[in-house]
Amino acid sequence: MTMRLFIPFFLFLATFSLALGLSMPLMNVSRLYFFDDNPSLLGIIGSLWTGGDWLLALIVALFSVILPITKLAVAHLAAAQVAAARHILHRWIGILSKWSMLDVLLVALVIFGAKTSGLATAIAQPGLWFFTASAILSAVATHFIVRQETTA
Repeated sequence: MTMRLFIPFFLFLATFSLALGLSMPLMNVSRLYFFDDNPSLLGIIGSLWTGGDWLLALIVALFSVILPITKLAVAHLAAAQVAAARHILHRWIGILSKWSMLDVLLVALVIFGAKTSGLATAIAQPGLWFFTASAILSAVATHFIVRQETTA
């Protein structure tokens, strides 16, 4: 019963963190000591789209924006005791959860690649930490929602 009180708190923090993670800079990339760039995830998707890499932009948008927002929306509805959302959450939670940390891993690999290439230095920025926090908090919230449903 006490976890029921924390679910809305976790969902709020996950949603807030996702919004910050999408809009704040993910990393600081410095090239040749003269050029600095602080891209956000939405900025990266926009750059890919305008640069002609539409398929890559759509894939990044799907896994980094659409799936996390969908997972949080379903979790909010399930926490509000909407029967259809609970059914969807139970059915799709495994699939949605498997992809929730993929985007964080990809950004970490980009930072690692930039650091080891010698051509640029990359430093994680707050957007990456908020994005990671959102993935973890939404996983915790959905775990407690599913657990609450199975014990009820």
